[in-house]
Formats: sequence, C-alpha cells, structure tokens
Amino acid sequence: MTDASGARWFDEWTPEQRSEYADRFRKLAADGVDIDGEARMVDALAGRNSRVLDAGCGTGRVAAYLAGQGHRAAGVDIDPVLIKAGRQQYPGLPLQCLDLVQVSPNLGHFDVIVSAGNVMVYLEPGTERAVLAALASVLVPGGRAIFGFATDRDYTVADLDRDATATGWALESRWATWQLDPFTPDADWAVSVYRS
Repeated sequence: MTDASGARWFDEWTPEQRSEYADRFRKLAADGVDIDGEARMVDALAGRNSRVLDAGCGTGRVAAYLAGQGHRAAGVDIDPVLIKAGRQQYPGLPLQCLDLVQVSPNLGHFDVIVSAGNVMVYLEPGTERAVLAALASVLVPGGRAIFGFATDRDYTVADLDRDATATGWALESRWATWQLDPFTPDADWAVSVYRS
C-alpha cells in the first residue's frame, strides 16, 4: 500500500518519523531495553509450533521473537517503509506489505493473531470491523486473536468488543499490560484476547 491510504497511521506519522520508528526498537534493544514483552505473552498463550500472524507487524519485531521460539510466524503491515526495514533487520522472516482489510486465506491459516502496537487505533476510520472480519477469515476455529492498544483514542475497547462480537469472537480475557496487570476502567492500555 502507499501513503494514499486513509489509515490514521499515515495521517499521524510523517515519512521521516516512520523511518525513525523503523529503527526505534533495534536501538532500544541495543541499549538493553526489553522489547519482547508482547511476544513473550503471545508465546505463553500459543501451543508449541503455532502458526502466528503478526497483524500490523511494523518491522516484524514480535514475529521475529516468536519465530525464534519455534513458531511459524509471519507479518503483514500497510507501511512499506516498515516492511523494508523489517526485511533488512530480520532476513528470511516472511513479511508482506498489505492493508489488514485485504488479509485473506491466501496467506494461510493461523492459530494465533497478534496485533500489538496500537494497530487498531491507526486503521482507516470505519474499517475496523472489516479488518476483524478479514483476520477472522484466517484464524482457525478455536484460535486466539490478541490486540493491544491505548485506551485514550477514538477507537475504544468497547468498540473492539462490539466489532469482535459481530465477527463471531468471544472475549476470553483482558489485561492492562502485556505483563498481565489487571484491567480497570481507568487503565491507559488494554490487551484483549478473543477466541474464534
């Protein structure tokens, strides 16, 4: 996809900021910062050797960690700048530039889908339910879909619950952090796990 997309991501991040973001987690890791919290939580919920889709993968950081744990992980993201950087950072990791609303069974089927870094709040407004339906088309029966995003954005946790229910998913659990802190009404982050 190109910057012509209506995704909030392209509205809120300049090309220069997107390039800087592409290198952000590599720099954090080099400084000794733990960048794998989301991926460790997903790894704990996934059966061994699971097929995992990192939806809105950025450079593929989460998918790369999960592949290193023995999962069959792949990533898709709308931003060609991030996908290009990810292919350089993680050679051999299957990363594809794709708008999430275009996800289809052509990608394969997955036991777990993770959408970690505010992906849902950066989608094109009004496409959120269609994105969940697209993701549902590749999630195996009984599979888990995991979303993490800030709670102070236009797209809310209540919106996610409504759209997930319309997709046929049931909320399994919700936390305030990827380290499983309890979710409260005033939490500034939500990690939501659904079952297909």
